[in-house]
Amino acid sequence: MDDTPFDLDNMPVSSDALLAQLDSWGLGYVLHEHVPLRTVEDAKKVEADIQVPGQQVLRVKNLYLRDRKKRNYLVTLEQDRKIDLKELGAELGVGKLSFGSPERLMQHLGIYPGAVTPLAMITGVPQNVTFFMDAAAQQAEVIYMHPLINTRTVAMTRADVLTFFDRIDCAVTWI
Repeated sequence: MDDTPFDLDNMPVSSDALLAQLDSWGLGYVLHEHVPLRTVEDAKKVEADIQVPGQQVLRVKNLYLRDRKKRNYLVTLEQDRKIDLKELGAELGVGKLSFGSPERLMQHLGIYPGAVTPLAMITGVPQNVTFFMDAAAQQAEVIYMHPLINTRTVAMTRADVLTFFDRIDCAVTWI
């Protein structure tokens, strides 16, 4: 099902290894496999096929950003939230932000473009990536995100997502 041009064997943590780690920690998820999703628009095309009716869900978009001091950030937001990088930098108190390169994305989060996800903080924490998450996640029953590759989506309860962050010692700053 994977037609990505990237070398998935060179990732620090594979999607399968991540799922095995979630299993070993007793964290629940529902795994969905699908065509590669590179944008919010791509994701919206498959949402109806994977979402459970009646669930209060958060579908996210993720931004890998850097500031002028070369500090790295992962920002996870509700997928339809409009973003102005200048305003976001001011809100986060970090100044001017820009998107990180694909090489830096792999170095700091262990993933390729199109697969950016909060679950990449399993690699990001030891790389000193700062994580910000939309406060809307605190109200969601279920959060949908990629498990390190964009041909899969996992649906996890908010409680299990927060337990994951605790397990990897990831500080979450709510925005």
